[in-house]
Amino acid sequence: MYDEPRVPELKIKELAEFLNKKIKVKVEVRDPFLNFFNVKQRIATQIASCKILNLYSPFEIHKPTIDEVTFEIQDDEKSKHDNIILYDGFELQNVFNSTIPESELLANTFHIIFTTRLTCTFDYSDYRYHGRAVICSNPSIISTTGIIEAPAKPREYYLKLSEMYHQGLNLETIKEEFKGRYLEYHDKNLGAVVKGYAMQAIFYYLTGNAFCESKDCMLYNAHWQEDLLHSQIKIGQLCNWHEKLLESSA
Repeated sequence: MYDEPRVPELKIKELAEFLNKKIKVKVEVRDPFLNFFNVKQRIATQIASCKILNLYSPFEIHKPTIDEVTFEIQDDEKSKHDNIILYDGFELQNVFNSTIPESELLANTFHIIFTTRLTCTFDYSDYRYHGRAVICSNPSIISTTGIIEAPAKPREYYLKLSEMYHQGLNLETIKEEFKGRYLEYHDKNLGAVVKGYAMQAIFYYLTGNAFCESKDCMLYNAHWQEDLLHSQIKIGQLCNWHEKLLESSA
């Protein structure tokens, strides 16, 4: 696992201990991904080229500007939450995959990369990009920004937002009203929620299926923040079927 600095709520070492006990495999925590390369500018250029230019059009690669490349090089030094950029998750995964040595792409080595970049995938059913918290493959990508932005907040929250400009409501007042019903940046629950996404990535690697249909399982693919909090915080464990499947895969 490649640690993402500046997001202490991840509790990456706690996650490693959890996976050690749960899956009974050796888990190695590494420094930020870009720190492994002598030529950061080349990798940063490839990452910048994964930027989404049109939310309503399939991905088109572009030649990034010097400022965009510099922005990526600085990514391991500061959070990007104040300046959210959308990246094609599959293109970004291809970049990460191409930079990992062949000796570490063996069947018995699985990589998870944590990033503050907002990973997205294009959905042809409604012809637009959607934010994703996890891109499952090897390496898998878990986006801390995606965890916050991809699952939707309660419907009532958006209704309040639409009323805000007409009734003079304050955004902070709305946030306070719905506090605890969705994750926020630097949320104390992020470390627990990440365990579920890491397990989803691992199950995809082991079985080809990352998700569970039951909300009472940490593999549930939550599209709403309240469902996410239920499956990851209130439940926080595998359902009986997936627990047995994990035991049989060990």
